Amino acid sequence: MRASFFLGTKTARVKIPPPPTQVPAERAVVVTGSSSGIGRATALRLARNGWVVFGGVRSEADGERLAALHPNLRPVMLDVTNATDLAEAARSIALGAVPLRGVVSNAGVAVAGPLEFLPLDAVRRQFEVNVFGALATAQTFMPLLRTTRGRLVFVGSIAGRLSPPFVGPYAASKHALAAFADSLRIELHDSGVRVTLVEPGPVATPIWEKGRAGKDALIASMPPEAMRHYARAVAALAAQAGEEERRGMKADDVARAIERALNAPRPRARYLLGRPARIQAAIALLPEDLRDRLIRKAMKL
Repeated sequence: MRASFFLGTKTARVKIPPPPTQVPAERAVVVTGSSSGIGRATALRLARNGWVVFGGVRSEADGERLAALHPNLRPVMLDVTNATDLAEAARSIALGAVPLRGVVSNAGVAVAGPLEFLPLDAVRRQFEVNVFGALATAQTFMPLLRTTRGRLVFVGSIAGRLSPPFVGPYAASKHALAAFADSLRIELHDSGVRVTLVEPGPVATPIWEKGRAGKDALIASMPPEAMRHYARAVAALAAQAGEEERRGMKADDVARAIERALNAPRPRARYLLGRPARIQAAIALLPEDLRDRLIRKAMKL
């Protein structure tokens, strides 16, 4: 909304200051994976704080729920693995009157299980969404961000620094995402587009519930000997996941860091979020033998 000011006669003694110029009156952002969790919290926070938010969803029902939260929320059908979806979203945003000043690449999935037996199709799906989908999103919207010298924010994870057992595909995807973010940050420096990676620890989001829902199907897709070798470890992993879900930070805490990255004159390259993430980042620097012992003890393996 553009502010308007009215002055009375020339003899008025009250001086009304002009609106601030450092923050655009109208600005748009794309947030992928906006139907739940971090994406939903980020979209809502930014909408409430004056951004026009194009929130990526994958169903009409999710879009209707998102649009009902705030007038600044504009759902777009967006599967980050679908080039047509991305191109159409970029085209419609480019035709609008609001300049695109930010892209939050948040859409992601989590695949868990013993690497020895995980179906390769499941691992490929992990990378299609979390890695190739994130890069495709950046490539698609980069021409618009160049015109505004905007911001690109990737939602990573502490798993991008420390790889826990039985979530190898997820951790590998977040390691790859961190590498992309580091390279892009340097490549785009002269363009004025700033690139940031947000690295939260455990977050209380529906990703845990989705993981539990898919666990039985994943187990069924593996050979019978998988559970003979890993039944105790899978049970320990489930217990650990439940504990992290209960103790995880709020999604809005991550959304707040994303907002800082979009607004800061000089955003950080990385935002490491939460005490568990800081502890795990320190553990990642330890010698491998000591690191492995600490991880096995923490996960009761």
